[in-house]
Amino acid sequence: MPSRTAARSESSLSTALHRGGQNPMAGAPALSISAEKAFFFAQKARQFDVKDGVTDPDPGSNAADDGMVSVLEDHPDDPTQQELRTFINALTEDEQIDLVTLTWLGRGDGEVSEWDEMREEALRLHNNRTAQYLLGKPMLADHLEEGLSQLGYSAEDYER
Repeated sequence: MPSRTAARSESSLSTALHRGGQNPMAGAPALSISAEKAFFFAQKARQFDVKDGVTDPDPGSNAADDGMVSVLEDHPDDPTQQELRTFINALTEDEQIDLVTLTWLGRGDGEVSEWDEMREEALRLHNNRTAQYLLGKPMLADHLEEGLSQLGYSAEDYER
């Protein structure tokens, strides 16, 4: 049975996550997007990143007969891409800006100490094409997870 302290700590973390919350790393910036949402997005982005080019543009047969290859191909009507696009578009402007800034941080475009400056730049460049921008980034999931890691968040804490 967990101790009262551990239970309170888990409860506090859970509450903080639902509010965007404070960062677990002392002195790190507070995020507008919860780490839980960001890791969920990274997990979905990883599914999108593994897609391959279309090898059979007009598969007229049963998918099972084709070895389900089309599931691994990047088609324009890809449900994972549509889900990611919908997720991004449903975020607030501040959450979108944090997602872009986390991507830049994880890609090595700056340091944690430069978070405010990078976020200001993401705000300045923000427009209604955030989904298109992010989904066009190679290694998006890796960069997001690395950015979150630099802020003290661990993917293991948010795995479903």
